[in-house]
Amino acid sequence: MAIGFMAAVVYASFFEWLLHRYFMHRPIGKFDYAFRAHALVHHQTFKADHTYHVINEKDKKTIPMAWWNGPVLILVGILPFFVASWLASTWGIVCGSLVACASYYGAYEYMHWCMHLPKKRNIERSGIYFRLNGHHLLHHRYMHKNFNVVLPLADLCLGTLLLRSKATFKQAEGPSVPNVQPRIRKPRLPKFATIK
Repeated sequence: MAIGFMAAVVYASFFEWLLHRYFMHRPIGKFDYAFRAHALVHHQTFKADHTYHVINEKDKKTIPMAWWNGPVLILVGILPFFVASWLASTWGIVCGSLVACASYYGAYEYMHWCMHLPKKRNIERSGIYFRLNGHHLLHHRYMHKNFNVVLPLADLCLGTLLLRSKATFKQAEGPSVPNVQPRIRKPRLPKFATIK
């Protein structure tokens, strides 16, 4: 079960990345539900400026995925582990992966909710959340970067990790929002020539 859990946590980062990049940011044939809900509604409502946080009460409903997305994504996510369990003749692998995928999805929904609707919750005071919030803020600035919300392992491995903005912009502010502006480099003083 532990092997299934640990493997599924890593797998979930890549699953989230794949889903986010290829289904939520572009229509796939006639299937455009995820694209419309995410890229056209969520990203138009929440940008990287002050609108990163809920402005209008009615926009709260655009933060989470539809209720039925969770069970569907978890079941689709554990399919490879179901096959592995069946081949290995042990159900511990799929049980561990089920716990990991459900926990990952729960963490995604909760953190994503907190990012767009901050309320000074305990999680919002943690350093990990602080970094992940900056990571997600940059995704709202650069939609083709930082696809992970929970564990940016896939962003790191697949070349979509962005740690700071490429250009200065008016970004969202708050106690749990890091400064993601470009670093300002101090000019170096020229080295003095030595006289021989």
